[in-house]
Amino acid sequence: MADANLLNDALAEVASAIDAAFDHHLPHPEDGRARLYEAMRHASIGGGKRLRPLLVLASSALFNVSRDAALRVALAVEAIHVYSLIHDDLPCMDDDDMRRGKPTVHKAFDEATAVLAGDALQAMAFELVAHEATHPDPFVRAELALELARAIGPAGMVGGQMMDIVAESADFDLPSVARLQQLKTGALIAFSLEAGAILGRVPPEGRHGLRGYAHDIGLAFQIADDVLDAEGDAALAGKALQKDAKAGKATFLSLMGIDRAKAQMAMLVEQAIAHLHGFGAEADLLRAVARYTVERDR
Repeated sequence: MADANLLNDALAEVASAIDAAFDHHLPHPEDGRARLYEAMRHASIGGGKRLRPLLVLASSALFNVSRDAALRVALAVEAIHVYSLIHDDLPCMDDDDMRRGKPTVHKAFDEATAVLAGDALQAMAFELVAHEATHPDPFVRAELALELARAIGPAGMVGGQMMDIVAESADFDLPSVARLQQLKTGALIAFSLEAGAILGRVPPEGRHGLRGYAHDIGLAFQIADDVLDAEGDAALAGKALQKDAKAGKATFLSLMGIDRAKAQMAMLVEQAIAHLHGFGAEADLLRAVARYTVERDR
């Protein structure tokens, strides 16, 4: 119960802070860009778990990073995540009508506006991490931008999305599915954890525990997504379910079966928590997040 209370309070606080930050950074221009900003606001304000921003803030707290700096990077990560969802939902990708309980951007506006809204959110993310308001040290800002680019490019999120498209016509085995998810979902989660250490000027050799934690919760999160896709409630999820199964895509669930998948998920959570052995109570929120990945209902 203590874990749940800690996490629920943190998620509520982060959701409010992220919504306020998007509201601040996405004003209503009185010119031809108004529709673009409306689309960006539609996609980014309200809804969503805000898990990635929470991870940025939680990892930053381990290293006494200022909350203002951490929140700017958290907003950048969420801007990237929202951009990826806008593009994933397009007819040329997953062709979804609903996201976070409301019409997808291309449905609420149009396809061209959806593409531009995603592009603009990606650019906004890099402007945030590269700006001197995020950190006075230009080397820190450069490393944030470099690692974010790696996490979302062809060796990260976008590469994973390409593998996901190929998966519709390929016969993927378990290592291939794990690789796909490590890129598509896990890479941005890993950056969210490492960002706090970068802001805190922790050298790469001091980040192994966070990297191990990120790897394990990334996989656990995706297995949980597969379980929810099969057993969950579309109304709670705020999106269509069972699309992968209907498309014949290999998933953790289809390759492992429900019981083995759930056992693997639980093992990954315990492994993730073990990676935090070098931290004390200051890492309790990260421990709660690990347990939440398998207990959530959306």
